[in-house]
Amino acid sequence: MKKIIKKKIRKKKNLITNPKFWPFYFLIIAIATSFYFFILKDLPSPSKLSSSETPQSTKIYDRNGKLLFDIYREKDSTFVPLSEIPKDMQEATIAIEDRNFYSHGAIDIRGITRALYSIVFHKQIQGGSTLTQQLVKNSLLTSEQTITRKIKEIILAYASELLYSKNQVLEMYLNQTPYGGTAYGIEAASQTYFGKRAKDLDLAESTLLAGLPEAPTAYSPFGAHPELAKARQRQVLEAMVEEKYISSGQADKAYNETLVYKRFSNEIKAPHFVLYIKDLLIKKYGEKKVEEGGLKVITSLDLDLQNMAQATVSSHIDELSGFHVSNGASMITNPKTGEILAMVGSKDYFDEKIDGNVNVTLAERQPGSSIKPVNYATGLINGYTAATPFIDEKICFPQPGSRPYCPVNYDGKFHGVVQMRYALGNSFNIPAVKMLKLNGIPSLVATATAMGITTWKNPDNYGLSLTLGGGEVTMIDMTQAFGVFATGGYKINLQPILKVTDRTGKVLEQYTPPKSPIFGKKVLPTGVSFIISDILADNNARILEFGAGSELKIVDQVVSVKTGTTNDFRDNWTIGYTPSYVVASWVGNNDNTPMSGLVSGITGAAPIWHDIMSELLKNRSPEPTQRPSNVIQKVVCSSGYQSLGDQKDQCQGRFEYFIKGTEPFANYKVANEKIWVDKNTQAQAAPGQTENLELKEMQVITDATGDKYCLSCAHPSPSPTPTPTP
Repeated sequence: MKKIIKKKIRKKKNLITNPKFWPFYFLIIAIATSFYFFILKDLPSPSKLSSSETPQSTKIYDRNGKLLFDIYREKDSTFVPLSEIPKDMQEATIAIEDRNFYSHGAIDIRGITRALYSIVFHKQIQGGSTLTQQLVKNSLLTSEQTITRKIKEIILAYASELLYSKNQVLEMYLNQTPYGGTAYGIEAASQTYFGKRAKDLDLAESTLLAGLPEAPTAYSPFGAHPELAKARQRQVLEAMVEEKYISSGQADKAYNETLVYKRFSNEIKAPHFVLYIKDLLIKKYGEKKVEEGGLKVITSLDLDLQNMAQATVSSHIDELSGFHVSNGASMITNPKTGEILAMVGSKDYFDEKIDGNVNVTLAERQPGSSIKPVNYATGLINGYTAATPFIDEKICFPQPGSRPYCPVNYDGKFHGVVQMRYALGNSFNIPAVKMLKLNGIPSLVATATAMGITTWKNPDNYGLSLTLGGGEVTMIDMTQAFGVFATGGYKINLQPILKVTDRTGKVLEQYTPPKSPIFGKKVLPTGVSFIISDILADNNARILEFGAGSELKIVDQVVSVKTGTTNDFRDNWTIGYTPSYVVASWVGNNDNTPMSGLVSGITGAAPIWHDIMSELLKNRSPEPTQRPSNVIQKVVCSSGYQSLGDQKDQCQGRFEYFIKGTEPFANYKVANEKIWVDKNTQAQAAPGQTENLELKEMQVITDATGDKYCLSCAHPSPSPTPTPTP
């Protein structure tokens, strides 16, 4: 027996002293050492779950150093025992965050597997962390997405569940998890959002709050997208029904309950803009760093201009109350630098009756005719000109599988032969639809996307009504797109943040405005941008429909501007610009109900736009758009076509701008043709007319779409019919 023992000892010594095994031993030592230094060395004790370092507030300033908002003034956290937290709140949290909380250990293998399956097969992000893991991550670790941090989180989760019971873990979670802003823990959240004790929360309130921890800013009812808070609440209620905590009837009743929120207790200036900035910061730096990292953020906002724009919007909306207009929005940008100078998201952020906390500048709305300049710019790119004539007559476009599309003009009339300049200036619809027919929808979508429209994803989703506002856009995108016209074809990305520094003063990011727009991306030919801007600044080009002294005219200034109203009167826009400012304004209703009595595109948003732009340009010298060298002037007939032979003396000429190479009149023709006319009226025969006809040689123009119009025939004016405004 002794011999056997000695033999085993000798064998072990040989294993230890044998050089062949040394690399293996070194590897083990290296792994153990690395595990200690990278994982265990600085691992906090789970016993510290009840305490944490006081975070520093993140401060957001305007461009001149005026404080807009303290994202985190102090940590607002009040401990309440589990017995004083409503059962609905506990069950809602478990259902949405960790449904197997009481049945698994520190980590949930099934939850992790389910999350991976959702990510791989459904392309949906789903968390797999248990409440214990979330607790140690929020209270003891950072939110960095690294393997090292995840290993620490798992180790601490196991250690915590050795120290604390499940109910203690749930109690600590509900008292320490962040619910947004300064609210840490359910008591602070209940006071912040509803102004009541946590113990008094009902099912609807509990489920709203239970949904916040996953993304407190995104799901906040006070955030940039409060509608997401209700969507998240629905998810929580459905999870509770699945876990049999409540019935479907209880879920529906709670979802339909009108929640009464407490107003911001912390003073906030330019709230829509501030929450927009906060969203951007969190996407870049993470929730924890933004709310606890002591960042100093200098934004592009000019608070004085913001206050001016806000007051202008509010006063005009009050005047429009008789037209069923309850809300308005506006933006001011510097197109040369992309800086957002003002963002007015509604008439009043705190007006709950109109859902004032919804930021309309970020909402998708139909632009009406304000999108037409992009369509005509596409036409200029494709070789058409500001003198290209369109036949503005009754027309229908076939649509396979549905009724033909028959656009009408807002004044109910047809205007014969109309050049592009006057078609755009007066915002006639039929020429715009014809322009899109010639361009092709993919071509317009490509131009709009290049200019900054982000909401038009697939050209197949749209028809010819796209040029009349049939595709939804956001105001922030429209200011970006019109900024391209203002800079001569260069896209300067919008820049709401100028500088961010951390708590130590280290610069995390800084924007240096370009000294010239040419540092942006060229997305439009300069000549195209110039001609569109010149048309939109031409008061004579719009005088037929808007009059000589409309709100679109800024006295002693050169300003390009376009209006837009949807055919159902739900959205009314005015967007205009100089080389130094882009100003967009909108009026309507957040609930999407139509306005009433707005008989013109210049009686809704235009007065708001006019007052803001006038204030911006006060005491400033005019800034006419500079004509590029490849744009020339030629004399054209004011009537929209060139006469034949001896009739040239009837042509009253005017100057028009052309991009070199496009000045020949190659996209239409005028010729003498034999056509049928009415013997009595000498008007061109109506479609289907069979009596009282004679065949006569008349002067006929054929436009680029192939439509014909008799120039020398009589043209009786049709009776106007009610139609959409421009």
